[in-house]
Amino acid sequence: MAATTVWQPREDGLAEIFTLLEQQISPSSVADKSQIWKQLEHFSQFPDFNNYLVFILVRAEGKSIGLRQAAGLLLKNNLKRVWISMVQENQKYIKSELLPCLGAVDRHIRTTVGTIISEIVNVEGVAGWLELLPALVSCLDSNDLNHMDGAMDALSKICEDIPQVLDSEVPGLAQRPINIFLPRLYQFFQSPHASLRKLALGCVNQYVIIMPAALYNSMDKYLQGLFVLANDPVAEVRKLVCAAFVHLTEVLPSSIEPHLRNVMEYMLQVNKDPDEEVALEACEFWSAYCDAQLPTENLKEFLPRLIPVLLSNMAYADNDESLLEAEEDESQPDRDQDLKPRFHTSRLHGSEDFDDDDDDSFNVWNLRKCSAAAIDVLSNVFGDEILPALMPLIQAKLSASGDEAWKEREAAVLTLGAIAEGCFNGLYPLLSEIVAFLLPLLDDKFPLIRSISCWTLSRFGKYLIQEIGNPKGYEQFEKVLMGLLRRLLDSNKRVQEAACSAFATVEEDAAEELVPHMQVILQHLMCAFGKYQRRNLRIVYDAIGTLADSVREDLNKAYSIFFLMQPAYLEILMPPLVAKWQQLSNSDKDLFPLLECFTSISQALGVGFAPFAQPIFQRCMDIIQLQHLAKVDPASAGAQYDREFIVCSLDLLSGLTEGLGSGIESLVSPSNLRDLLLKCCMDEASDVRQSAFALMGDLARVFPAYLQPRMVEFLEIASQQLSANLIRENLSVANNACWAIGELAVKVRQEVSPIVTNVVSSLGLILQHGEAVNKSLVENSAITLGRLAWIRPDLVAPHMEHFMKPWCLALSTVRDDIEKEDAFRGLCAVVKVNPSGGVSSLVFICIAIASWHEIRSEDVKNEVSQVLNGYKQLLGNSWAECLSALEPPVKERLARYV
Repeated sequence: MAATTVWQPREDGLAEIFTLLEQQISPSSVADKSQIWKQLEHFSQFPDFNNYLVFILVRAEGKSIGLRQAAGLLLKNNLKRVWISMVQENQKYIKSELLPCLGAVDRHIRTTVGTIISEIVNVEGVAGWLELLPALVSCLDSNDLNHMDGAMDALSKICEDIPQVLDSEVPGLAQRPINIFLPRLYQFFQSPHASLRKLALGCVNQYVIIMPAALYNSMDKYLQGLFVLANDPVAEVRKLVCAAFVHLTEVLPSSIEPHLRNVMEYMLQVNKDPDEEVALEACEFWSAYCDAQLPTENLKEFLPRLIPVLLSNMAYADNDESLLEAEEDESQPDRDQDLKPRFHTSRLHGSEDFDDDDDDSFNVWNLRKCSAAAIDVLSNVFGDEILPALMPLIQAKLSASGDEAWKEREAAVLTLGAIAEGCFNGLYPLLSEIVAFLLPLLDDKFPLIRSISCWTLSRFGKYLIQEIGNPKGYEQFEKVLMGLLRRLLDSNKRVQEAACSAFATVEEDAAEELVPHMQVILQHLMCAFGKYQRRNLRIVYDAIGTLADSVREDLNKAYSIFFLMQPAYLEILMPPLVAKWQQLSNSDKDLFPLLECFTSISQALGVGFAPFAQPIFQRCMDIIQLQHLAKVDPASAGAQYDREFIVCSLDLLSGLTEGLGSGIESLVSPSNLRDLLLKCCMDEASDVRQSAFALMGDLARVFPAYLQPRMVEFLEIASQQLSANLIRENLSVANNACWAIGELAVKVRQEVSPIVTNVVSSLGLILQHGEAVNKSLVENSAITLGRLAWIRPDLVAPHMEHFMKPWCLALSTVRDDIEKEDAFRGLCAVVKVNPSGGVSSLVFICIAIASWHEIRSEDVKNEVSQVLNGYKQLLGNSWAECLSALEPPVKERLARYV
């Protein structure tokens, strides 16, 4: 395993790199770190620079471990970028230096070597490095702790980053690498060295998700190993055992069924482990069990013992960071680290079945939250059956008195919120009593009790709204509403956040029931707007946007005829928002939530937003242009490029277009929006394209003439999105592009002719593989295909046999509306042009027609009737045979048209 090359470093080059690395890692160095980084980047241009780095990592034994590690990490980052383009001699040198260092005496060096090895394997696989696998096996079999640990560490990184590489055929190897390593990993489960037990189990666990044949066929051995390690003295090993059982429950529940009682008993015990991370991993099991639909009767008998454990774990731990946060009042300024990362969800047309980014992923997941989630899941599986075991515990905790018991009381309130949906039938008779108990807790001396009470009341909000018809129900709803509004103005930041989020939930549930309370709601929201700091201000924007979405056109109304002299709602709402809008620069990220808020308001107000539209429209244009400049020349722009500014601005322009309708004409006509929009439609970022096509479709609906000068380009670029690789991030782009083409088609009619054949071909493929995309894209594809068929049936009809069945099935799931009417106009048009092309799919045409509850358009109703009667005549005696294949409700609905 000695180096086969004669490469040697030059002493002056080595010395220069030593100096730079020492300055880079030294906390006391006065050198400019950015200049050092630039110099190192400059060195990266030399072909053998990475040889120097591996030499320093492996052979510079007189230097500090920190310096050698720094060289190794720089090497790893370089190789990620340049490995493929490196000359073969340098690749060979680096590999030959790394392998002997797997057993380095210092663990930091070993782990750095393992990281680099994993990176090389990530780039070229194991087939490109035939010496690697024998070297790893040799180290694992050596009985030398350093060598075993180094090989295991490298292996664990490969398993974590690229597990599939070891479960692939390798030329020259009689078996897949995993078949070589798996038996050795099982042996290491019984190693006397905790580090090796941990690494071995971690490696095998990585394969549960992909479940290769080697693991599946040795499942008994794996399970035996897990039971051996179940009571390991090292917490990290126990945690991995729990993780293994959770993964197996999710991926292959049948594997643990023969041992189910033992596994459940173990998880229950470990759920009380003194190490919180172990207990947390064990707690994940209960939700996984329910999701896996394993026998509920097995779990049911564990509930009397499990529920007390979960409730006990729902109390705040002494080291929970929320306890410190809860002490912050509004006088303490937000720190930059208090501002959680935020993600704007680009505008989407169609069924809302795309996964939203979840801000909760940036909250710390802990045992308390996991236990609450488990109680929530159990309540949804068992419903009221868990109440006998649960309610006495809740009541005991709620009645615990004294300041020292506040965490118990808080956990009880959390539990009530967690079971609010699953156990609602059993709690319903107690609803008035529960709410009456929770309302005073909104004024509790402990901020975290005030905040959890806000959340729990919001969980019961939808049920209170159902009771609004009776006087007591209305009175309680008003008390909850006013209680939450009062807490919006709490002096504690954590309570402000909880109250604002809870109020946004109630807004969604209550909708128009909020209208009589608009004045007081707006006054409280704007008061909060005036006092909140940056972090909570984002939640106020969300609450204002949700309010706008919930009450829509009612936002335009004055309070009532008796209060005409008082300002209208908008006069309370808009001036503070506009003032904040004017304070922020075009590159200030605090604009994002405000842009989103204005988007909701503009959609809700419609033409009522017109007085505010012009400056907001112009600001969006300025922001998009600034970002396009920042992308190519940040110095001239005076800002760093951030595409989220473009996405949020495009979405606000969409909201303006939707709200103002044809009134958008006066804003867009003198602008260069058309050219900017076309540029955004071609952006490499999927979320920019997604929002751009949404705006294109909105403009097509209300002002298609504006797109006319570049219509061919818009249509061509939109059609390209449908034939792109429909990986997850492209699905939403394709969805909006598809919708935009359909909207343009019904407005400009024959002008879409050049793209019809290509688009129909792409839509046919999407419909044929509908299970691989999503509901929204399938529905929009069916509608746009119908619209194109309506406009150019002569171009669509020759291809109809290829997609008729999936097209009809997709149309049968679309709700009754104008878009569905357009699609059926197209369906009827192609059938008239090519009736024989629909015969083989006639059953599915019938199912699609029967999906209508009521066709309101007389001409569509007549078209449908003509199609069915045409086939009845065409088929003669075979018509009855076709009908016999249909379900009775389908035949019943078809009778309206035949």
